[in-house]
Amino acid sequence: MKKTEQKYQTYVQILKEELIPAMGCTEPISLAYGASLARKVLNHLPAKIVVEASGSIIKNVKSVIVPHTHHLKGIKAAVCAGIIGGNADKYLEVLSQIDEKTKEEIDQYIEKVDFEEHFLESSKVFDYIITVWNKKEYVKVRVSDSHMNVVCIEKNGEILQKEKSIIKEEKADRSLLDIEDIYDFIATVDLIDIQEILERQLDYNYAIACEGLNDNYGANIGKVLLKSFGKDVKNKAKAYAAAGSDARMNGCELPVVINSGSGNQGMTCSLPIFIYAQELKVSKEKMFRALALSNLVAIHEKSGIGTLSAYCGAVSAATGAGAGIAYLYDEDYQTVIHTIVNTLANVSGIVCDGAKASCAAKIASSVDAAILGYHMYKNGQEFKSGDGLVMEDVEATIQSVGRLGREGMKETNKEIIKMMIHE
Repeated sequence: MKKTEQKYQTYVQILKEELIPAMGCTEPISLAYGASLARKVLNHLPAKIVVEASGSIIKNVKSVIVPHTHHLKGIKAAVCAGIIGGNADKYLEVLSQIDEKTKEEIDQYIEKVDFEEHFLESSKVFDYIITVWNKKEYVKVRVSDSHMNVVCIEKNGEILQKEKSIIKEEKADRSLLDIEDIYDFIATVDLIDIQEILERQLDYNYAIACEGLNDNYGANIGKVLLKSFGKDVKNKAKAYAAAGSDARMNGCELPVVINSGSGNQGMTCSLPIFIYAQELKVSKEKMFRALALSNLVAIHEKSGIGTLSAYCGAVSAATGAGAGIAYLYDEDYQTVIHTIVNTLANVSGIVCDGAKASCAAKIASSVDAAILGYHMYKNGQEFKSGDGLVMEDVEATIQSVGRLGREGMKETNKEIIKMMIHE
């Protein structure tokens, strides 16, 4: 693929848009970002806050710890942290500058502020409105479709269309992604165009994985894997990816580099590639090409599923990792696509019931399935067209899984949300 081609430039831009830092689970962090923006425009400490959120936002915020909040969970914690200590200019690292004194201020503010949260009836799975008041003045911020896509800021009845804080996310066209061209791109890309963002992804995500293994977070899935099953490359790949999630879901105050709007997916895409690259002693160049392959495959799959779904994003991310691992072994295009199909045929039934400690276990299971999918094909085995969701080729299979996650699991998502909020 030539640098001058539209797809080349689009693929580079997609990686730049997707592989960005975030501190904490991205749904509560998005709420903190929106709240910080609202306070900035109001220019006063709000006495009253009303949050209206779509079901998938509620689901993904309910059970995960918000960083820099003394291990608090939920919408109120995320929003109040954004109000008191957030810096909207830091985007998804909005809470990164909170110190111990500010944590105490957040605790005090949570106790005294007039706070309401409501279910938002919306056609969008990712949608929330934060309205803040100080006496008779108010500001309303609405974020839809993705974590920083601010669609409206309203102050005292006036729509602030020219407000500098509004970020309209103009994204590169994800419909240009397909597996054959992704494979061509990673084989020909000039690494100078993408290496910096890939290095940052590995640096950040490996650091939080090590933190997850060195301390006590959640269910400690990473530690359990290493203690129970040893340190062979397959188990380490699963353990490090899981350990990053252990830490991130349970209050660790280190950033990660995300994929498809998710830190868990960013770690699942990257950490198995790093572990296998170390084991196989491949060149840095080969590692970065494998990492680009992993990320782009995951983004391609998740684009069809949507931002939030009842379909677990660890599956699409691990499928990318499986493709990248095959590339590290010097396998050809056919092996890569069969690894993808074999993985999707195995674990596409894992549901997303929000962000919390068990995400680490789902990551481990998904990475295991991806590695199995690779070894299946190397041993002459594959899932074939007509086997459930497996279609005539890799693109059709990805489309079928996308349809499952986007359309087929809508009612599943609704039922999960009802059960989580005890309706």
